Amino acid sequence: MALIKTQLGWIEVICGSMFSGKSEELIRRLRRAIIAKQRVQIFKPAIDDRFAVAEIVSHSEMRLPSTSVSSSEELLGKLDHRTEVVGVDEAQFFDAGLVAACQRMADQGKRVIVAGLDKDYRGNPFEPIPSLMAVAEDVTKTLAICVRCGSPANNTQRLVESDERVIVGAQGVYEARCRRCFEPPDRAD
Repeated sequence: MALIKTQLGWIEVICGSMFSGKSEELIRRLRRAIIAKQRVQIFKPAIDDRFAVAEIVSHSEMRLPSTSVSSSEELLGKLDHRTEVVGVDEAQFFDAGLVAACQRMADQGKRVIVAGLDKDYRGNPFEPIPSLMAVAEDVTKTLAICVRCGSPANNTQRLVESDERVIVGAQGVYEARCRRCFEPPDRAD
């Protein structure tokens, strides 16, 4: 009987509010894969140019080289077939096709690690993260610290006025808030 070597792929999702360490955890996992001499490719959305164009960067200044792409289709087009581990940062800025792209990569035997916001500034699910969570083999929810009271924070408070769902920004534009201190626009007094 011949032994057939199979390569099992899977999807890991790291989600939570802003300032909760999502990118830091993604970078930590990717660095471990690099140390293990696995072939790693890292992608980020072209819209996110806050810290660097060709790197994913955490708020604590951890960084790794990455490729900026405008869509999930472009991500698949730039994927090297020899890649074993795929990292995707700021996944909330990708189109809905990211879910199928991640499924396809996992089906090809790749370990896919995705990080992003699970809720928007109103506290509503922020696709495609909730759909990715549903198909993932592993989900890690990170918590920040509420800047108002110090409790665990699971919400992203927008500090500037705008009806746009997406405003790329960091400190000064957003802050982490707990359930009690969070003031979504729909519930503000």
